[in-house]
Amino acid sequence: MSLFITFEGPEGSGKSSVLTAVAARLHKEYPVVTTREPGGIRISESIRELLLDEKNDMDYRTEALLFAASRRQHLVEKVLPALLAGKLVLCDRFIDSSLAYQGYARGVGLEDILKINEFAIESHFPDLTLYLRVAPAIGLDRIASNNREMNRLDKETLSFHEKVSAGYDLIAENYPDRVVSVDASRPLEEVIETVYNIIIKKLK
Repeated sequence: MSLFITFEGPEGSGKSSVLTAVAARLHKEYPVVTTREPGGIRISESIRELLLDEKNDMDYRTEALLFAASRRQHLVEKVLPALLAGKLVLCDRFIDSSLAYQGYARGVGLEDILKINEFAIESHFPDLTLYLRVAPAIGLDRIASNNREMNRLDKETLSFHEKVSAGYDLIAENYPDRVVSVDASRPLEEVIETVYNIIIKKLK
């Protein structure tokens, strides 16, 4: 059974760690493909470098269009072929990141960002989205304590990250059939177990 499952949340929510751990468990029973946005394939990884390089002070609409372009190529080159082959695709970020970051936090507008991305993905929305909720201050503290390299978005102000979280909350309200919120402030192992059980329930 193919499913397209995305992991969303603010910086430091633990998306990547949870995705990796859950994928390892699922792989024992299902064919699993893991990927990320922006990135996942050569062209999209090149766009990722442009987007996250702190030296690039770009216009917000340019930023939004680059994310959408990266998403389109990633979708047609990696995600859709994997789904057609009957695999589970677990993706670190997808359309909801653009809605939360550029649409809401940047103030470009949710409707405009949705239109851009509907053009990019056509009708290929995720089957399930795990929204890992964590207070922005906690997430940023996690990044600092883990000595992770800070990218252009990490270095935005706390108020910006608070807007991102508010954007995600709104998205979760607007898409209750697709988005499942998970308290990511809990210990990592608890979050992994919760997410794994949600996915298994969806698969069953």
